[in-house]
Amino acid sequence: MDLLYFVLLVSTLIFIHESGHFVFAKIFGVKVLTFSLGFGPKILQIRGRETTYCISLFPFGGFVKMLEEDKEADPILPEDRGRTFESQALWKRILIVIAGPTMNVLFPMVLYTSVYLEDRFFLPPTVGAVQPGKPAEGKLLPGDVILEAAGTAVSTFPEVQRIVSEHAGTEVVLQVRREGKVIEVTVTPADEVEIVEPRELELTEHVGRLGIQPSFFASVVGIARPDSPAARAGLATFDRITAVNGKRIDRFVDLAQVLADNHGETMLITYLRPLSLPQALGGLGDLAVLEPGAVTLALGPRTGDSAPTDERQREADVLSRTGIETADLYAASVPEGSSEWLAGLRAGDRILTLDGVSERSWRSFDEELESGADRLHTLSWTRGGEPMSGSFKLRQERWNDDLGQHYEEYVFRTTHWLPTDTDPRVKNPNLFLYAARHGVEETASVVKYIVVGFARLLEGRISLATVSGPITMYDIAGEAGAKGTTYFLWAMALISLNLGIINLLPIPVLDGGTLFFLVIEALRRRPVTLRTREIASLVGMVVLVLLMLLAFKNDVERRWDVILGEIREIFG
Repeated sequence: MDLLYFVLLVSTLIFIHESGHFVFAKIFGVKVLTFSLGFGPKILQIRGRETTYCISLFPFGGFVKMLEEDKEADPILPEDRGRTFESQALWKRILIVIAGPTMNVLFPMVLYTSVYLEDRFFLPPTVGAVQPGKPAEGKLLPGDVILEAAGTAVSTFPEVQRIVSEHAGTEVVLQVRREGKVIEVTVTPADEVEIVEPRELELTEHVGRLGIQPSFFASVVGIARPDSPAARAGLATFDRITAVNGKRIDRFVDLAQVLADNHGETMLITYLRPLSLPQALGGLGDLAVLEPGAVTLALGPRTGDSAPTDERQREADVLSRTGIETADLYAASVPEGSSEWLAGLRAGDRILTLDGVSERSWRSFDEELESGADRLHTLSWTRGGEPMSGSFKLRQERWNDDLGQHYEEYVFRTTHWLPTDTDPRVKNPNLFLYAARHGVEETASVVKYIVVGFARLLEGRISLATVSGPITMYDIAGEAGAKGTTYFLWAMALISLNLGIINLLPIPVLDGGTLFFLVIEALRRRPVTLRTREIASLVGMVVLVLLMLLAFKNDVERRWDVILGEIREIFG
């Protein structure tokens, strides 16, 4: 199947490329002698009125042979004098040459658009969680539904993200529905620098962020103190509350509301408790199960007039009266031997401060760790209500990928556990416009990556070992085809853009080389001599062969173990 996917991918891209040359040649009246997919012995040949269409054995290229004065051994018929490539106006020749690479760039727009047409449903523009310390804190609340952003009506969360990202550092007016009322909220998105993958290209983008998520924290609790009412009742950190007095609870914000509204009544609370079963099923593997349970929780009467309405005050009230808070800042897994384990951190501990700064969310904690990745950090936490502290440095990992590119990354191996819950998805209101816009944006983005990649390669900041050839293309086609149509189309678009841009390089024998000569002709007011073009074509061929040998060498080196294994299988 890998061979089939490879032939399908390469043949399609060659056809698209050569069709560009063919169509524009026909439009301008140039006589096309041969339209060929592939090189070598012909497998199939069909003779048209004036063009021979053929498929050849080796699918590593193709060509459109036009009537050219310098390349015809026999005299050109008088009626064909005006149909040679050279007889066309300069601008027409430029369009014919550039049409092939242009098709390789336009075709991915169609492919990406078709892929994005699958995005039929999105999360609604509901605020789920608000990240502490971000612009939305104190202005947007969980449960707010954004109706309009910067004067544009929105019905999905990605629409909100797109508008906000375009207003980094500038005020945005949001129309929000809160508790049945429509209000206006003015907020200034933070101007954040985002590192674009792959990181070795060193590309960054400025995006606006509010610090909101469309997902709500699930009703997973952390028990702050062992002497709290919740702990005495039998609740434990990471219990997922499922109901209070028979009322279903899915989100922590709803749990906090129910607990805050309690004026001293006893509550029946049901929960699911995660339990680890190491070496379960006779040692086949580790399992985690959820064990159901129930407790009764009795709270004393509130001192004060009424339950707080502000979210932060409500959560503070619940914490002080019950000992319950969200499990966001509790460590769920601390790998043994990690730097944080050696510092003393254990699963179930609650993070308090990092480098003396109080932490209010795990996400902020992660961001601060990343910003000071190579520093020695001081961490404080509580265990069973007792304060503890220690120092650690993030683990630095180094590796080379399959392309030989070197990577370094700092890793914090401790994780937390906090499931999320969302509102039902809604229909994409502008499916075709959305898909077309994203198709164009994705094409432009990939073109930028490729161009910058070439620049980094010339600068020596990316290894020549990253240059790939047909073997890698074969692997990509097979892997993408095995994963499904979407992955295959995505791979085809990526390779098409690579081929289109490579063909525009000013190397004779490539379209870019021919285009280069035409530009020189436009500047000099006369064509480049045939002798010059022949010498340049020879040099270009040598350069191209060297590049192909480099790519082939890199491909073989990456797959050397696989190749040896296959040879051993064949010859025993």
